[in-house]
Amino acid sequence: MTARFDAVDLVRTKRDGGELTQDQVEWFVDSYVAGAIPDEQVAAWLMAAYLRGLSPAEVTHFTRAMVASGEVIDLSGLSRPTVDKHSTGGVGDKVSLVLAPLLAAMGAAVPQLSGRGLGHTGGTLDKLEAIPGWRSQLSPGEVRAQLETVGCVICAAGESLAPADRKLYALRDITATVESIGLIASSIMSKKIAEGTSALVLDVKVGSGAFMQERSRASELARAMVDLGVAAGMKVSALLTAMDVPLGRAVGNAVEVSEAVDVLKGGGPADLVEVTVALAEVMLELAGLAGDPRRALGDGSALAAWEAMVRAQGGDPAAPLPVARVAEPVLAASSGTLSHLDARAVGVAAWRLGAGRSRKEDPVSATAGVICLVKPGEDVKIGEPVLELRTDDPSRLAHATDALHGAFTIVAGAGEVRPTGPLIVERVG
Repeated sequence: MTARFDAVDLVRTKRDGGELTQDQVEWFVDSYVAGAIPDEQVAAWLMAAYLRGLSPAEVTHFTRAMVASGEVIDLSGLSRPTVDKHSTGGVGDKVSLVLAPLLAAMGAAVPQLSGRGLGHTGGTLDKLEAIPGWRSQLSPGEVRAQLETVGCVICAAGESLAPADRKLYALRDITATVESIGLIASSIMSKKIAEGTSALVLDVKVGSGAFMQERSRASELARAMVDLGVAAGMKVSALLTAMDVPLGRAVGNAVEVSEAVDVLKGGGPADLVEVTVALAEVMLELAGLAGDPRRALGDGSALAAWEAMVRAQGGDPAAPLPVARVAEPVLAASSGTLSHLDARAVGVAAWRLGAGRSRKEDPVSATAGVICLVKPGEDVKIGEPVLELRTDDPSRLAHATDALHGAFTIVAGAGEVRPTGPLIVERVG
């Protein structure tokens, strides 16, 4: 590749608060993917971008360059309107497992290219791989065929989709530059634009268990992603949803699949159902479809779509899910009402039990996790279990229990419990 710019100059420009042009960004991204710029120079630029910030124009240029670095899936010509959902990650967030078949049952095509968990937040693919036989790797042709016949697919993004983002994210991960709103927005949206959907709903989590703990930053991220999608010709909207308390009662892999199936059968925890229905309503709106998501959850049509999706990807929806060999209760030290339950602490405990990973190459346990037997506002008696820790490796229990010190509080009377805020915090776009 013939050098049109100098990498040191681009680092210096961003270090000094300057703005890169579209040509400079495209050259920078293309050169890095081609191996013409070394990691140390890109790492220096990423730190400068983290500290100085990126302008809206730079974010747009970066997103387009990363999309152009690989393949864009062509979903035109499908008999169903396409719509997808992306979550920024939370604790107990198994909404995607319900939403994809739910929207398929209501007439949409949902091409959900998902990822794996890292740290205290879970990954959709890790959860689904708890199902015997289920496979995450599909070709673009298989994705398109399954969308036409089943209406939904949840699978891994292929190596050919936005490869620049994959390479840049790996470097951000080891240089403490992940938490840049501009870089996060361009990373997420480059993959979603490349997957070819015409409409997208973003579930931006906010709270102690979320990547964005402050509402102002969550709103800023939501607006940045919505603007990027609209600029790419997509219909995009975002919901900020609360993540101070785990969503539902199950946190882990197989246990979350089981809870998602409960919702698809018309049951499940009320908070999980509320967030799922709210997102489904916006997805239907953007896709130009009508219908009642709650009815589709109650009449068996969403469950049928789930079973069809699992079978199409080699899984057996009727097969028993794996169960942990060890279940250890965390007991209440007093009687009263649970006043709070910290999502991050529960997520870290599940991670330490084996449900999550510290590095992308680490294996995860299908059976490990935490069951929240008591949620805020519910009563418990002294000596009764508040949480249940599940693992196949008893040596992990002590470290997981350490993460739960101060994670929940029990007060003497329900009148002392502060009401929790709304689950749906804000809509952007």
